[in-house]
Amino acid sequence: MHSNHLLLEEPIRMATILEPSKATFFPAMTKIVGTLGPRSRSVDVISSCLKTGMSVARFDISWGDAEYHQETLENLKTAIKSTKKLCAVMLDTVGAELQVVNKSEKAITLKLEDTVILTPDQGQEASSEVLPINFGGLAKAVKKGDTIFVGQYLFTGSETTSVWLEVSEVNGDDVVCVIKNSATLAGALFTLHASQIRIDLPTLSETDKQVISSWGVKNKIDFLSLSYTRHAEDVREAREFLSKLGDLSQTQIFAKIENVEGLTHFDEILQEADGIILSRGNLGIDLPPEKVFLFQKSAVYKCNMAGKTAVVTRVVDSMTDNLRPTRAEATDVANAVLDGCDAILLGAETLRGLYPVETISTVGKICAEAEKVFNQDQYFKRTVKFVGEPMTHLESIASSAVRAALKVKASVIICFTSSGRAARLIAKYRPTMPVLSVVIPRLKTNQLKWSFSGAFEARQSLIVRGLFPLLADPRHPAESTNATNESVLKVALDHGKASGVIKSHDRVVVCQKVGDASVVKIIELED
Repeated sequence: MHSNHLLLEEPIRMATILEPSKATFFPAMTKIVGTLGPRSRSVDVISSCLKTGMSVARFDISWGDAEYHQETLENLKTAIKSTKKLCAVMLDTVGAELQVVNKSEKAITLKLEDTVILTPDQGQEASSEVLPINFGGLAKAVKKGDTIFVGQYLFTGSETTSVWLEVSEVNGDDVVCVIKNSATLAGALFTLHASQIRIDLPTLSETDKQVISSWGVKNKIDFLSLSYTRHAEDVREAREFLSKLGDLSQTQIFAKIENVEGLTHFDEILQEADGIILSRGNLGIDLPPEKVFLFQKSAVYKCNMAGKTAVVTRVVDSMTDNLRPTRAEATDVANAVLDGCDAILLGAETLRGLYPVETISTVGKICAEAEKVFNQDQYFKRTVKFVGEPMTHLESIASSAVRAALKVKASVIICFTSSGRAARLIAKYRPTMPVLSVVIPRLKTNQLKWSFSGAFEARQSLIVRGLFPLLADPRHPAESTNATNESVLKVALDHGKASGVIKSHDRVVVCQKVGDASVVKIIELED
């Protein structure tokens, strides 16, 4: 398994490029987040998505009602049972998102150099002359010459389904704009993005709070994707809100960086959030095109060094309507992996795209190929140098486990954990082999009933690069006798063998607690 890995600095024989990719139990170490919607909500399609490599299902509450999303989620649960593939649930908030409301849902054609009025009067019908919006303060926020983009889910200003507007004048509460490209808008809602303009709306809207406290609590969501995160305080407020909602106190918060304001406060946001989503769609409008890659590389590096999950969006937009990505998109996916991202998030590609399963499969294959040439040695040294000395006890154990696994060419690292923290730290050092995270449930009580922890921790590792969770029998605690640990280890090894990851005579590195001591040991398997 290990011998397949090259370094980009090494010469790659052209003949090897023509060799077909080998199918494995784990399609790629990099994870794939799929947004479920009209084209991807049936049990059959979701099952295929899971088998192909989707490990996190995203629910976007900016459209559709709770009943619609609940039906989709029930289908996901059925698919999980039938495929025996774990999948986490991510809830994506609306946040400070501006929307054009098209109640009639009739297609709206906008022509180059015509004018259109953006108005907060939602009583008016959307047309090529007037677009009603859900925000009354736009006229106060913009000025002549400002840029506004409008589109359905995708917009760059160069597509026929999105439009680039330039503010020509402000008339009371209305904003008069000149249309800079011809386009046809279709659907009930279009997203509106005012480039580099602060919008005075809360990051967690009342709609968000209502959905989280009802739908989110009912379904024990694993991740909250906090749209339009602009300050660390946004994350703190969201965490305070979740802390009052029972089990959701364990829900991880991923800050979506979507505008220059979020970029400016990136470091402080990173400290507070559990992970970062690089929302390149909106941010790609706020930033000049030549600066987008710099933000990605810088943000992913900072996430890597902090041991926080980095998720990259908007990679294969063209697969919304086409079976194959463009050459640039395929290279973009690979570069995100080489930069060090944990996961790729697919939005419109799986939500309303014609080929959701094929998109996940294609992205997974590109990720797997890029991982083969990821310079792990350079990455490991850089991370160790960044962490510095003295290391914390857990960081030292994690880095030692990865170093040992690389030296002995282990086929897998097995980590016993209760909180998932030890396994995530191992994954931080980006080992070239999978990390089987054996989550040991803990018995807990709220003084009214007993329950086991572990399910949240297991699912939350499904978005971390290289981590593959296994929920252990709760009768085997994480810190126990050698006999108990050996029985849990056997279960993990059997799982690895059944997956095809572990074979006879392979070496396996095991990271576990024995009493008060943390131990890293190397096992060589017999026939």
